[in-house]
Amino acid sequence: MTQHLAAPSAGTSTDAPGHRTGWWQDAVIYQVYPRSFADGNGDGMGDLAGVRGRLPYLRDLGVDAVWLSPFYASPQADAGYDVADYRAIDPMFGTLLDADALIRDAHDLGLRIIVDLVPNHSSDQHEWFKRALAEGPGSALRDRYHFRPGKGADGELPPNDWESIFGGPAWTRTTDPDGTPGDWYLHLFAPEQPDFNWEHPAVADEFRSILRFWLDMGVDGFRVDVAHGLVKAEGLPDLGSHDQLKLLGTSDGVLPFFDQDGVHEIYRSWRTILDEYPGDRIAVAEAWTPTVERTANYVRPDEMHQAFNFQYMATSWDAKALREVIDTSLNAMRPVGAPTTWVLSNHDVTRHATRFANPPGLGTQIRTAGDRELGLRRARAATLLMLSLPGSAYVYQGEELGLPDVTDLPDEARQDPSFFRAEGQDGFRDGCRVPIPWTREGSSYGFGEGGSWLPQPAGWGELSVEAQTGAAGSTLELYRAAIAARRVHPGLGAGTAVEWLDAPEGLLILARPGFVCTVNTTGSAVRIPVRGTVLLSSAPVTTDGAEIEIPADTTVWWTV
Repeated sequence: MTQHLAAPSAGTSTDAPGHRTGWWQDAVIYQVYPRSFADGNGDGMGDLAGVRGRLPYLRDLGVDAVWLSPFYASPQADAGYDVADYRAIDPMFGTLLDADALIRDAHDLGLRIIVDLVPNHSSDQHEWFKRALAEGPGSALRDRYHFRPGKGADGELPPNDWESIFGGPAWTRTTDPDGTPGDWYLHLFAPEQPDFNWEHPAVADEFRSILRFWLDMGVDGFRVDVAHGLVKAEGLPDLGSHDQLKLLGTSDGVLPFFDQDGVHEIYRSWRTILDEYPGDRIAVAEAWTPTVERTANYVRPDEMHQAFNFQYMATSWDAKALREVIDTSLNAMRPVGAPTTWVLSNHDVTRHATRFANPPGLGTQIRTAGDRELGLRRARAATLLMLSLPGSAYVYQGEELGLPDVTDLPDEARQDPSFFRAEGQDGFRDGCRVPIPWTREGSSYGFGEGGSWLPQPAGWGELSVEAQTGAAGSTLELYRAAIAARRVHPGLGAGTAVEWLDAPEGLLILARPGFVCTVNTTGSAVRIPVRGTVLLSSAPVTTDGAEIEIPADTTVWWTV
């Protein structure tokens, strides 16, 4: 068993009963997408050895924990989110010994490790599913998934009208062992990702065992993929709409396959397991819900510890909208005693340096590069706003370099499965998954010696870690300074509230103990009274006696 980090000094949360203070309350957590972070063996694909070799960089960046996207044995139909064996490492990423060494090294450096868990569905190459198909109708293993007879005279129509998130029907028909058409099985995502039936006790038993396997390996927590999708409405009723994707994220988007109340019993059982282990192990929900208030249900004191704040991530660069979502988020989490989380980018959305480079209202998957200079300026300002807020912040690999999305990948290079399916997600997630640059020159800009599984843009080297390290004003040094200040300033980090101060239109001014954050979201410079001593700013500012000039799209931190 891997030696685990010592638990932080005990304390008692004053926010709500049932929640202790813990490292996750104000953690900065860095997401690593392993295939695109660093390549240790030179085959063009990132791996665990590559991640392990770059852990000192993450320590120096100042983050508290590293979240690893899936590295399990998988046919890679959806970049590892189709798991064939939850207790094995895919050979492209290494071995269990590599995972153990990575966890040990991370702990030695003071970093915690969070791993992805994919409980909504398995790969169609999972042993259970393969046997269910091979054994045919009547196989007991079919009850662990959602197999149903089709509608129509010969069962030629899907069992209901549900649509896949990746496009097309959420059902695929099987062929029985004798070669005749058989039942259908449910997959809310790709056909290679059959959904588990969480009403079956064997599924619940298996995942409790999987939790213990990785906790015994020493991991510090789990990011739970599609946490809102495990339980389906009884009887799998028709939705009656053929525009189901548009209902996601809407306040009235009650879907029979998402955010069903039954998921919470599952997470309460998981919490009892997490609490058995030392060192404050945590669970983080990826839960797409209609409202922040619904998200809060996942982090009640006896369930998970954190939930991603997708409403914040999807908010435009607008002072009024940002203040509203910040208030709503803090108000929703306060009654359950959970920290609010803040995130700007991840492996499924266009990087925020590109989203903010485009007009508002285009969503979180954008196909155009927009105004690169504008996008970077706003991204830097948004980062300082995010890191000033009470709670926990997530950083997606490469955002600390100011990387834009790669919007001009040729079609033949794309690997996002939804790109190849009509009427699903936009299918342009590859743009945020291009391997990050470490050096100005060399094979794949230091990613590895064997090239890069996705083509990197020309000029990528000037955004590299090497180019930005020690460079005054670089985005990397801004992140390092901000995270370092956040770690030591008593007014930053954990907490449940901010105080809004009067501000001109288009500006946000929020106060915390001994600290003020001023955000100019307008396209013009503004002059306002000095608030204290400038601690950090996302762009150079000019102070003239009692006033300061804040450039367009700039955030300033003050100590007061």
